[in-house]
Amino acid sequence: MLSAALLALLCSACGSTVMPSITGRKWVSPIVSVPGGGQFRTTIYYGPWQCSAQLMSYCQNKCAGEGHVLQGCMWLADVKLDFVGTVLQTGSRFGMTHCCCNYSTLSTAQTAAQRQRWENIRDGFREQWARRFGQWPTDAQGNNWPAHHLRDLHHGGNPTDWENLLPMPQDIHGKLNALYNQCYANNPPWSTVGIDYPYGE
Repeated sequence: MLSAALLALLCSACGSTVMPSITGRKWVSPIVSVPGGGQFRTTIYYGPWQCSAQLMSYCQNKCAGEGHVLQGCMWLADVKLDFVGTVLQTGSRFGMTHCCCNYSTLSTAQTAAQRQRWENIRDGFREQWARRFGQWPTDAQGNNWPAHHLRDLHHGGNPTDWENLLPMPQDIHGKLNALYNQCYANNPPWSTVGIDYPYGE
C-alpha cells in the first residue's frame, strides 16, 4: 500500500453497526500543473468501508510494529492520482485507513491542547493543500470541509502531520466519532474483512 508521504512527494514534485447513509461520495480536484511539465488530478472516494484483506493486514502489521494489538480497521477513503505528462501517463491509488490499535487515550485537556495545535495551523495547511492538490474542498454554500485526523486526537493522533489529515465531507465527518468507538471496541463490521472493491466509479 502506498503511503500518504509518497502522494505528498509526487505532488510537491509536481453487523448491528449503523453505517453512514452516504457512501460512495467522491471529490475531484481541479487539474494541477506540475513544475517541469505535466498535469495531475486527484480523486478521493469516501467510505467508510470494511477494510479489504490487504488493508487489514497492513493495520495488523502497523499495530504490531508499534507494540499494540489491532482491534478493528476502517477504510475511510480511497485516493486516486492521475498524471499526464508529455511522454508519460500514469496513476496511483491507495487506501486511507484508520487502524484501531489498542492505543492509550489522552485526557480531555490533552486532547483539547492537541486540537488547538491543529487550529493554529489550519488556514496555512489549507493554503498548502491548495497549492498541491487544487482548492480545498467546499460544500454547496462555500464552507470549507473539515479536515479529518485519520488517527484521532483522543488516541494520540498527530494534529499537524500531513499523513494524518484528509478533507472530509461534513456529513460523513460528523458520523465518524461513533463509528470509531465501535472500531476501538472490536465490534463488527470493523473487526472483519470486507471486499476489495466496495464502490463503483
